[in-house]
Amino acid sequence: MAADPLAHVRISDLVAGYVTEAHPDRGLVDLRTGDGHPVRVGFEHASAELLRNLGEPYTDLTSRKAELLTPGRHVLAHGIYSPTGDGHVFDATRIVFLDREPGEYAFARPGWWPRQLRELARFYRVAQFGTGEVDYADYRTILRLGGDKSGRHVQETDTISRLVYGMASAFLLTGEDDFLDVAERGTRYLRDHLRFADPENDVVYWYHGLDVADGVETKLFSSEFGDDFRSIPAYEQIYALVGPTQTYRITGDPDVLADVDATVRLFHRFFRDEERGGYYSHIDPVHLRPDHESLGPNRSRKNWNSIGDHAPAYLINLFLAAGRRQDADMLEECFDLIVAHFPDPASPFVQERFHADWTPDREWGWQQDRAVVGHNLKIAWNLMRMNAIRPKDAYTKLARAIGETMPAVGGDTRRGGWYDVVERATRAGVPGHRLTWHDRKAWWQQEQGVLAYLILAGNTGEDGFLRHARESEAFYNAFFLDHDEGGVYFSVLADGTPYLLGTERLKGSHSMSMYHAAELCFLAEVYERLLIRGESLDLWFRPRPDGFPGRLLRVAPDALPPGSVRLQSVEVDGGPYDRFDPESLTVRLPDTSSPVKVRARLVAV
Repeated sequence: MAADPLAHVRISDLVAGYVTEAHPDRGLVDLRTGDGHPVRVGFEHASAELLRNLGEPYTDLTSRKAELLTPGRHVLAHGIYSPTGDGHVFDATRIVFLDREPGEYAFARPGWWPRQLRELARFYRVAQFGTGEVDYADYRTILRLGGDKSGRHVQETDTISRLVYGMASAFLLTGEDDFLDVAERGTRYLRDHLRFADPENDVVYWYHGLDVADGVETKLFSSEFGDDFRSIPAYEQIYALVGPTQTYRITGDPDVLADVDATVRLFHRFFRDEERGGYYSHIDPVHLRPDHESLGPNRSRKNWNSIGDHAPAYLINLFLAAGRRQDADMLEECFDLIVAHFPDPASPFVQERFHADWTPDREWGWQQDRAVVGHNLKIAWNLMRMNAIRPKDAYTKLARAIGETMPAVGGDTRRGGWYDVVERATRAGVPGHRLTWHDRKAWWQQEQGVLAYLILAGNTGEDGFLRHARESEAFYNAFFLDHDEGGVYFSVLADGTPYLLGTERLKGSHSMSMYHAAELCFLAEVYERLLIRGESLDLWFRPRPDGFPGRLLRVAPDALPPGSVRLQSVEVDGGPYDRFDPESLTVRLPDTSSPVKVRARLVAV
């Protein structure tokens, strides 16, 4: 038999696990990883620290590591595998404790997620606009690692919208007026500079972006992004709404609602497949047709983004703010299509791309027959949200199936975190689903993992789902927060080391602009406080005097199980206010000539 080529290799790695037994006199601790494997760790020469949030100082626990390594405690250990005569030994060089108390997690305590969101908002506020008055003429899509701008002068609509979402969410959780000011100014900028109203068809389109070199605005109508070049992709129109819709939840601005509704009419008129259901992924920019030959591989195609991304990006938030049947109907149609067409009995992963007739497209571009792990997880948590709006067994069945299978096929059960793209089919003689290009882990996919299992746990009460949530939260909070420059890293290596090459070095790009990190903070706080911990949650609003039909403010934080939350108290401009319905989570606003600031306290039932 050939010798093991790795027998003499030293490897730097990470182990995430639970203490089963400690041997402090020998400088050893036994861990059980998330997938149940035992690992003996030497810790004699390791440094130790407490998990810290953005904006928090380093807390050294090296002198206490032996006493803190008690059975049941969840820890993360960086170290080196070194060869021995009969295998390898793992010597830790750094240990991260997730809380001072065993069995507890710092990120589950009140204030963790709001603080993280506040720090994120401050980072992007200063990076884009400095500390003075906000002027979106200064906005740039590309931000370097430290938040400074590159020489590229493009303002992409979607990245502005994603920033607006983050700022609006920061106001919802913290009540800091500056964040709402950034969100409202961004919403107006989108409307004034990047919206195209078509009165003939009664729809609104959103430009891909603006080139503002030398102070001259050049509008970019079709997409400049490689996968979608010279087309109008549905997802760009979808994400143009993410920020304005979240801002509408706060202000009730009727102009914003009109723009959102006009964009939805765009989807129905030009992207919708009336015969077979769903929405096409692209239309051409001249004829506005999904079947035009200029679309190439995107011709007559449907995908996860064009069907499923309506819900998390804007449609659930629109329903929360407006309470309209038409929005619930569209949500139901999209999720019915997901449960009908996306599951694949031959693979644990859903199908993500389709031809017009819903036959799977397994030959498209970079994806081929591959799975994006985060899309699978995203489907799970949004199915549970939809189930709270219109319950169906099919929704919970698919969400549970994804939740139960994903850790083994898309997660890193030894180190924590979630992989990027994997092969949907296995190879004969090769265990598991092969990683397609690398073993890096992207920030937005970690968001999907955290929310999938927090929301599944909050809805079902099952400990297994909560354990996966905690393991996902631990990896994200330990390795994605940039304590030196601010913000979060785009991606890390399998062991949590930041990956700082190419576009993944950036803090602002076509893909990254605060949305996913902010959505994680906002929804993690909602589900942690109300459904996991059974505590209270404060949300902030600032309705305009012309905001919300009938002056009815809806303050539901998310699509939660009916009857799980009640509205305990309301303040308007700092004083108590009693015109609210605790069960429907609504506030009858006073008639005023200026905006009012509303604080709503929600409690678990």
